[in-house]
Amino acid sequence: MAVPATQREVAAFLRGLSGADPIETHISLVYRGPDTVWKLKKDIRLPFLDFSTLEARHFFARRELELNAPAAPGLYRDVAAVVRRADGYLAVDENPAPDAPVLDWVLRMARVAEENFLDRVAAAGGLTPALLDALGDAVALYHQTLPPVAGRAPSAEMRAVLQGNATAALTAGLPEARVRAWRVRAEEKRAALAPWLEARGRQNFVRRAHGDLHLGNLCLWQGQVVPFDALEFDEAMATIDLGYDFSFLLMDLDHRASRAAANRVMNRYVARTGDAAFTRGLPLFLSLRAMIRAHVAARSGDAAASTAYLDAAEAYLRPAPVIVVAVGGLPGTGKTTLARALAPGLGRAPGALVLRSDEIRKRLHGVKPEERLSPAAYQEGVSANVFSQLAEAAREAAAGGQSVVADATFLDPIHRQKITRAAAAAGIKFCGIWLQAPLAELEARIAARVGDASDATVSVLRAAAAHDPGAGTWHAVDATDAAAALAQAEEAVRAALPAC
Repeated sequence: MAVPATQREVAAFLRGLSGADPIETHISLVYRGPDTVWKLKKDIRLPFLDFSTLEARHFFARRELELNAPAAPGLYRDVAAVVRRADGYLAVDENPAPDAPVLDWVLRMARVAEENFLDRVAAAGGLTPALLDALGDAVALYHQTLPPVAGRAPSAEMRAVLQGNATAALTAGLPEARVRAWRVRAEEKRAALAPWLEARGRQNFVRRAHGDLHLGNLCLWQGQVVPFDALEFDEAMATIDLGYDFSFLLMDLDHRASRAAANRVMNRYVARTGDAAFTRGLPLFLSLRAMIRAHVAARSGDAAASTAYLDAAEAYLRPAPVIVVAVGGLPGTGKTTLARALAPGLGRAPGALVLRSDEIRKRLHGVKPEERLSPAAYQEGVSANVFSQLAEAAREAAAGGQSVVADATFLDPIHRQKITRAAAAAGIKFCGIWLQAPLAELEARIAARVGDASDATVSVLRAAAAHDPGAGTWHAVDATDAAAALAQAEEAVRAALPAC
């Protein structure tokens, strides 16, 4: 353990207070007691931070508290001084006198059980669909509470991030030829995105965000998923596009859990925020996040992890075929189940964007997807707006290179026209899937539903079935058996996929 010489006495005191050795990072020592955690910033100076003075450590401890306490109420407690008492012994004092002999400052937190950190949950295979949805909800809520930051130059700042990571990768010993080739491809992508990045800034998507939003910095606290340990020492590094902030989590899920997990969290986040447009930046955002991991792993001596992350950084920049798939049918035919099963395998990472009309409708009414709406929310004018927004989000995402799966009944020919025209406007291939099953089977499925975004009842189903338009020009798929329906749908999509 690398305890700076100036902090050995304080470190020994905190070791005795906690009764255990600390967790060490390159910038902090974290001492965990039975119900309290003391975080001590190291007396160090690095190219990207300076904690080498007592004043600086005090400032950044308070800044960390300020940034993190609102998102995790009760997890962060206070900043306290380690002082020398008159008898010569050390003590923790939350209100030291102005002339008190302060040796250092610590951030005090509540203790979180190890199994409640989401990197541990992922490693144990515990990322259930419900927890993934809660994770998407937590990040969406966190981002929505952050105030916009004006006056930035997002494209130039992204160029600096890119160049800094290329330099860091080279100094960490990653293969020079591969790093230089990655830098060229990444810079080409950034330059192509420059107008879009600048527009995102004008649209208030640049905010003082978390900056280090990976699985290890999210936990279960009082039954909720909460982010913690936001980057406190570099305002520029953390004042970024929300999509870039979110992409660290998506990359982490893709690498450490599964493509399906990353896809579900991405789609839940978009369902809550409406920010389908952020997907345009995903190749660059994901690649940058993977490269960060690659050179950090190289510095820690983990060659296998470094190579895997470098492979991922390169792969995220490769093009992939783009398609818009619409999955329609009567309520209960399994549209959402099929859409979620198709999405992870379509197009570039982390798979297709699923746009569900039920979720759009709930967002427009300011409620969670699982909260029921009154019949007034299903009037013709409201539905017209829902399908217009779905089509526009599909067009924007597809035009930006992300495949899309549109999940809705599509009973109205006008709604079908909107999604097919959206694909055509983006210049993207289209595939329509129409699910069908016996009415008695659909009634049983709807009667058994719990916790779903759809408000359809058996009576709604029967009314819709009386005006069932059928598949028309779309691919008719028997949805009585979900596995067989998925196989048929995948075959239809493969046949429609363009060459990349």
